Amino acid sequence: MDFSWTEEQEIWRRTVYDFAQKKIKPRVREIDTNKKIPEEIIKDMAKLGLLAPTASQKYGGTEVGWTMASIAAEELGRADISLAIPVLYLVEAAWGFILSRYGTRETKEEYLPKITSGDAFCGIAVTEPTGGTDIIGAAKTKAEKKGKNWILNGEKMFISGITESSKWGGIHLTLARTDISKGHKGFSFFAVPLKDNPGIETTLLEDMGRMGISTGGFKMEDVKLPEHNLIGELDKGFYYAMEGFSAARVLIGATCVGASEAALELGIEHIKTRKAFGRPLGSFEGIQFPLAEHYINVEATKLLTYRAAWIMDKMYKENKATHHDVALAAAMAKLRAPIHAFEIMNEVADWLGATGYTKEYPIEMGIRGVRSYSIGAEGTMNIMRIIIGRELLGKEFLPYK
Repeated sequence: MDFSWTEEQEIWRRTVYDFAQKKIKPRVREIDTNKKIPEEIIKDMAKLGLLAPTASQKYGGTEVGWTMASIAAEELGRADISLAIPVLYLVEAAWGFILSRYGTRETKEEYLPKITSGDAFCGIAVTEPTGGTDIIGAAKTKAEKKGKNWILNGEKMFISGITESSKWGGIHLTLARTDISKGHKGFSFFAVPLKDNPGIETTLLEDMGRMGISTGGFKMEDVKLPEHNLIGELDKGFYYAMEGFSAARVLIGATCVGASEAALELGIEHIKTRKAFGRPLGSFEGIQFPLAEHYINVEATKLLTYRAAWIMDKMYKENKATHHDVALAAAMAKLRAPIHAFEIMNEVADWLGATGYTKEYPIEMGIRGVRSYSIGAEGTMNIMRIIIGRELLGKEFLPYK
């Protein structure tokens, strides 16, 4: 068993680290305040191959494996503790991959080169206002075939990238019912453009964190799509969505590891230099003991995350793993990473004292940003537990039918 990095992985980590520390970290507060990722950062990310890098080289991607994709996610999370840029990265890496893998030639040619160059956005639209976690039971969005077009009606909510997609162009991979009698086997996936699309009405929400990327929803009223905007096979959309979510969960794990490491680094620097009662804060057991626990949690989460990425590489590159293996590993990483990251950031805020409650330090951006991952982005904590239980016990033990 070898836990070392390859030379290629080491070079990639250093490349992304240098870029992120130089170009992104100094502007994180600006991004959080202005609620926008600067265009030059997006273009620089594109030049480095950080926009949908998992997509085919034919359409501008670099076809990196999931370990390499996770390394980039970790370094972006380390630089942008607010997690806005990591969200942009992981959404496009996960769903750009699904588009590249299952999209039609026409749809890929139209959108992927623009996505990888930073000229268009690629997002995911599954959640609906009437039920976030209950995708199967609560979904009301429908798609009907009329001639050579698909007609979509419904609404999606709590979706990342509404402003970006509306202004830049691009698509959201959108889940819709195509056969209501089939339950989860009656969903299909569609590439839905928001910009200049008749029948689309967008809504914006103001999140508590991740301010650099927008959140909101969109209504679809008789939205017409060409038949080639169907992603993959008819009635297989639920499975494509689950595949994409597993990929996103692994990248979330890596993002949270990077943000956790950045928070601990900030905290360690403070407790080594700040004194109380004539001694450095770090000399008190009340500081050392939680530091030890949190450091262990970061290392354990890192192992879970990179094992999940390794399993994904085994599945996609070597055909030596199954989606059962991936779903289980990804859910474990997603269950642990956001919780520990949030706990670490809260602890570091305590070490910082009153300054930890100010915007003099970035820790408050991290607390606001990472909370989204435990509340629901790419699945709530209890959904991760359900997935883990399902994969261990079997589908007959699911709490729903």
